[in-house]
Amino acid sequence: MKPERTFLAERALAQHCAALLRPAPSPSELLPSLARAADRLTRILRGALAPLVGGEPPLVECEGPAELSFEDFATTATGLNAHSVYSAGIGTARLLTTIEAEAVLRLVDRAFGGKGEPPRPMPRELPMSGDLMVQRIETILATRLGEAFATPAGRAIRPLRRDTDLGQLQPFVAAARLVVLTLVVTEQGGAPWKVRLALPLAALGDLLGEGEGTRTPRAPAAPGDPMAAPFGDMPLPVRAVLVDVPLPLSAISKLEVGQVLSVPIARSVPLRVGTRTVAHGSIGAVDDRVAIQITQLS
Repeated sequence: MKPERTFLAERALAQHCAALLRPAPSPSELLPSLARAADRLTRILRGALAPLVGGEPPLVECEGPAELSFEDFATTATGLNAHSVYSAGIGTARLLTTIEAEAVLRLVDRAFGGKGEPPRPMPRELPMSGDLMVQRIETILATRLGEAFATPAGRAIRPLRRDTDLGQLQPFVAAARLVVLTLVVTEQGGAPWKVRLALPLAALGDLLGEGEGTRTPRAPAAPGDPMAAPFGDMPLPVRAVLVDVPLPLSAISKLEVGQVLSVPIARSVPLRVGTRTVAHGSIGAVDDRVAIQITQLS
């Protein structure tokens, strides 16, 4: 059917600005920005690490970036390592650093007046002095990463938890794509050691200030008070996982009364509510009862 008259628009059709419609940059487009941030990080880390290596600023160089899955990253973290997870300051994004335990113990030896030599043989777990040294390194890295990535004050990068077992931390899903930077620290007269920094590829734009997540977020609603009714009186079962030992079915079928099983108990025992780890603690005793002292909140 033919209309009696021609319809005309009252106003011109909107012409959208191409710049406003441009999609977010792809990871490959962000790699140059990441390289510049890594270059800034190597410069500012020299002075920050100097107190740990005897006062003389070490040479800090960066290798990478390399892209791989978290599953592949985990297969390269062999031997005893100190793994640390950081809040990226944007949503639930996480960062991961990995340092060889030998490098940590060399720094501990230097801190106690030694020449920076690791113990031989190497221990199976980091001693308390090694854990304290890792905490010092975490504080330095968190501050300098924030400076290198120009992170706003309200989104500061901060350490969350650490462990020598990467499986206990589980910072990313196995298939998560990561960008890995390797920082090589060379002390004067000493062997170089490495710090590996893993960044989630999906959050790279936000970390560099070039993603959707960098827009000013809407103020979130105030969370409910967990101490108020009806939440405060709600009982929740808390489990302290002292040991979790996998045994083959053939060994389980041969268990006998009086048999002794050797079970290694971790220095840091996770406390879980359901499937979520809420804290870590160390095992001790109070009034002839086994007790756990909280050392870290997740």
